[in-house]
Amino acid sequence: MPTRREFMQRSAVVGGALAGLGAVGASTACATGSAMERATSEGHVTRAAAKASTIKQSVCRWCFNDMPLDDLAANAKRIGLHSVELIGPADFETIKKHGLMCAMVSQAGPGGIPKGWNRVDNHSWLIPAYQERITQVAAEKWPNVICFSGNRDGLGDEEGLANCAKGLKQLMPAAEQAGVTVCMELLNSKVNHPDYQCDHTPWGVKLVQMVDSPRFRLLYDIYHMQIMEGDVIHTIRDNHQHIAHYHTAGVPGRHEIDESQELFYPAVMKAIVDTGYTGYVAQEFVPVKKELGMVSLEDAYKRCAV
Repeated sequence: MPTRREFMQRSAVVGGALAGLGAVGASTACATGSAMERATSEGHVTRAAAKASTIKQSVCRWCFNDMPLDDLAANAKRIGLHSVELIGPADFETIKKHGLMCAMVSQAGPGGIPKGWNRVDNHSWLIPAYQERITQVAAEKWPNVICFSGNRDGLGDEEGLANCAKGLKQLMPAAEQAGVTVCMELLNSKVNHPDYQCDHTPWGVKLVQMVDSPRFRLLYDIYHMQIMEGDVIHTIRDNHQHIAHYHTAGVPGRHEIDESQELFYPAVMKAIVDTGYTGYVAQEFVPVKKELGMVSLEDAYKRCAV
């Protein structure tokens, strides 16, 4: 068996032999990239050459807010996505005319991310707001609506769990009757959402167990949980039964899911498929170059089309 030093010496010889080939490949890649930039501009619908995705893919509206929703929906349909998500009822008809659905409807009520279910005082307006939103989602026969724990603001994790469970249990009869799943998103509190309470998978899983309804699950955001926990594939394998939806983005930076970041998304997608998952995965990255947003979206689709 060769020693490490011998292996390194042999590798250096092989590497030198391949250097010329690498230069040719890099030149070709650069030319291809330049051609893509010239051929694609914001809002322009271009032809796709992507293979079909085993996972049903979606895109989050807010990441492409500079583009008219009509254009985003047209491109999403062209690329092969099934959904544009995190939209409200006012935008339903726009995506439906392109043959798309909304895999995760936006939250109900005025609280945003900081004010959520972890405060009992919020339940008086959250419950009726979500009952109405569930009715709207059910009318479209769509699967999910998003919700948030809210920020800690000095609240302990156990008290936050108890408060969330108390309110969500009151909402579950409406969700169960309508066949709509309420999904609480796991977000990072380290970079993007300081003080957010549902910031670790074990906390979210415990809440799912406390609510004890098939219509309450987690939205596992791969980007956020890579920042907070890492060990993404292991976590998905161990907790997939508590997860109803997934989001993507590159780490660090929340940009494209290409080689500029640390996650290898094809492996993550394969792990999700291997759990028997039949739901949706949404692209939630912000493109570095807005004018190339649809090129990036199509690339992300291909990377996740396992």
